Order: sequence, then structure tokens, then C-alpha cells
Amino acid sequence: MRIGTFVLAAQFPGQGPGEALHRAVRSTEAAEESGLDSVWLAEHHFVPYGVCPSATTLAALLLGRTLRIRVGTAVSVLPNHHPVALAEQAALLHLTSGGRFSLGVGRGGPWVDLEVFGGGLDAYENGFPEALDLVLDWLREPRVAGRGERFGFREVAVVPRADELLEGPGPDASGPETVVACTSPRTVRLAAARALPMLLGMHCGDEEKAEMVALWRTAAREAGHPPEVVAGAAHVSAGVAQIADGAGDATELLVKTMPGWLRQGLDAHVTVDGRHRVMRDPVAYTELLCGLHPVGTPRLAADRLAATAERTGITRFALLVEGSGDLAATEENVRRLGADVLPLLT
Repeated sequence: MRIGTFVLAAQFPGQGPGEALHRAVRSTEAAEESGLDSVWLAEHHFVPYGVCPSATTLAALLLGRTLRIRVGTAVSVLPNHHPVALAEQAALLHLTSGGRFSLGVGRGGPWVDLEVFGGGLDAYENGFPEALDLVLDWLREPRVAGRGERFGFREVAVVPRADELLEGPGPDASGPETVVACTSPRTVRLAAARALPMLLGMHCGDEEKAEMVALWRTAAREAGHPPEVVAGAAHVSAGVAQIADGAGDATELLVKTMPGWLRQGLDAHVTVDGRHRVMRDPVAYTELLCGLHPVGTPRLAADRLAATAERTGITRFALLVEGSGDLAATEENVRRLGADVLPLLT
């Protein structure tokens, strides 16, 4: 079982972005000190839901501040990046961190970001496969040319090469791990065809995640990937974690704090084409998350993580720990994950 944190750099009502980013940095340092496996960094633009606009930039800072823990993006939004520029950053972080960087990528949403960064709606709706393949080519090949509909350029040398990690051999010597955020069967099949592990969202329950893993395995086998690759895919399950001594104390805390952040953050999203958005009720959504994930006593948290692993086959977790919105409470939450929950899972 590999337990990590999911860092949104969430800006709660009454806070500034600097406070949210400081909490993101400190919670990562606390995660390393507490023996957790990894930290996964979200990326958002123009909204207080999360105030980190570049997950790779923040990853670089955190890799420099830590020695052991893995740092990944969850996710770098491909329609807002040139794939080669993003792959160059991933290679740089992989090499300079000794193989501790994971590149998580996703389609994002139909937000105004597409207008600001020039990707356009087509990059979101149709361009993800081409962009993903260009990232993968850059991380695996010595020379790459752009031959797609969106990215066309002459063959150029890949410098630096992501597979030149000095510590090799080993799984990290061939380049950074690449993970794909999946929210639809279409994207699940896309990831499976390339044998890339999935990142599954915190809004999904175990049954839905199990169905997506089963679809991934079927599609991966159909794509001709060997059984050991299919069985060994290290998918990641996102969730929420809040540890407390009393059975209902953790839920009570999050129901008090998270709806204000969710309401403020989600309301700020603007679609690029004016399409209708269906907003979740912040209180109901918080209660849903508390019921799905390790929110409660250490024993309850461990049992829920073990149950998810048994039902889905997923043994890697990225858990949102900043739901209190408070720095000291977040650090204590991380500490308890390491000290009180991890020992129950070994």
C-alpha cells in the first residue's frame, strides 16, 4: 500500500493565495517527514479552487526541498501546454531528482483557459491523443518529429534524454512515470492502449473505480500488452483523508470547512463556449466524499483504504489532506496518516 497526498493549494474563504501555497509546501515537507510515499500536485488557472498554475514548477521546488518522497502532477493539463515543452520539463525533473518525478496528464475541462492559452476547444475535445503521444515519444525516443494535425515540425534531437538517469538500471532509468487522469471510458481505453496507469478522481466510489480498472485491463489485453504489464499497472486512486479520534469528528470538521471552499472555487470556473454547467451542492458533495474515503478514526481510515484496494485492485492513493483549510491542522492530519494509519496497513 502506497499512501500519498493530493495537494490542490486550495484557497479557502478569507485566505490569500500565498497562504494556500505555503500550506502546500509545508504539507509536502510534513508528508516526507511522516513516511508517506508521494505528493501529487494539481494545476488550475484563474480560480481559488486551486491556486497553483504550474504543477511542474511547484514540483521542481518540492523536489528540491525533499530527499525521498515522489512528487507528481495531478495533473498537467495537456491542452494548455505544448507537449514538447511539458515533456522537456518532465525529463529535466526526472533526471535532476534521481527519478522521483511522475508526470500526470489530463484533458482538463472546457474552461476559459483554452482561450487564454490559445489551445482552443478542439484541443480539449479532440487533441488529447495526439498531444499525449507526442509527450510519450519525447520521453522515449532520441529524435522526434511532429507529424500530427495540430503539431507539425521537423525532426529534432531530444535533449536531455529522459532515459539517461545515472542511477539506472531500474524502472526509473527509462524515463519518468506517466499517468493519465481518466473520467470516461474513452480516456480509459486511450490509457490502456498505451499501457499507462490511470489516476481516478475522488468523486468516484469503489464500484465505479473497479469498473474502470476492469475496462482498462480488457482494453490493455486487446492492445496486445503482456499479462505481467496488465497485472502490474500501478493505478492511483484520489480521495480525501481526515483523521480524528472521534468517529464523527473528522466528518464534522470537513462539513464545516470544505463547502465554503468548494462553493467559492467551483463557482469561479468559466466555460470557454458558454455551455451550461451543472454545479454540485457543496455540502452534499462534502458529505459524499466523507462517506467514500478515509475520513474518521485511524482504524476506520485504514479499513476504508484496505477495502478500496480489495475491491478495485488499486494500492496507490493520493489523498486530499488540506480539507480543514488550516495549516497546523493540515500538518497534524499528515502526521497522523503516517503515524497512526500507515502501521495498520502493513
